[in-house]
Amino acid sequence: MKTIFAAAAVSALMLTLGGAAAAQTTPETGRQARMAQSAGQPISQADFVQRRVERLRAADANGDGQVTAEEMRAHAQARRAERRAAQFDRLDADKDGSISRAEFEAPRQQARGEGRMAAGRWGHARGGMKQGRMGGHAARGGADRFPIVIAEAERKATESFTRMDANRDGMLSVDERRAAMQAGRAEMRQKREMRRMQRPSAERPQGTASPSAPVSE
Repeated sequence: MKTIFAAAAVSALMLTLGGAAAAQTTPETGRQARMAQSAGQPISQADFVQRRVERLRAADANGDGQVTAEEMRAHAQARRAERRAAQFDRLDADKDGSISRAEFEAPRQQARGEGRMAAGRWGHARGGMKQGRMGGHAARGGADRFPIVIAEAERKATESFTRMDANRDGMLSVDERRAAMQAGRAEMRQKREMRRMQRPSAERPQGTASPSAPVSE
């Protein structure tokens, strides 16, 4: 007799399985697949901008060209529900509307048989958890971010593309994207250092000199 598992069990499996259990396409995995497919290929401006705003367009429930915090939250919840439903459908091998213990364990056994390491499965689980947290953070934190105007997001994405397109050929190569990421990290480190140095002397760790303090020789 089949044992019916609650949605919580399906959700738990989503955080522990990799590989075969996540092979089917959902709205989120489809986006990831497109990104992975083009990881080694040049990206056009149109494609670059589209990827930056596609989630905003999907979240714009009333089609007014802007996304509120409530719309972003509802979109994130809907995506999570879609992923859970897709995961249930994948596990329900005989399509009888319930999941047996054997069906529940089958993807794990398959992954084990294919030699997937536990670290790889944990990495996949952490990636999924991160996506969920990011969706919630976007809706909860930074109330001043909303509403997000999609046209403005498109403009900023176009400007980002122009800055990254070093040879101005209308395409972003792997090297250009890598250089942009490295430049972005360097800029963030510089900003953190500036903020640290601008803190009042009482807040700075001992032995840290003020930028304006003379250096003894």
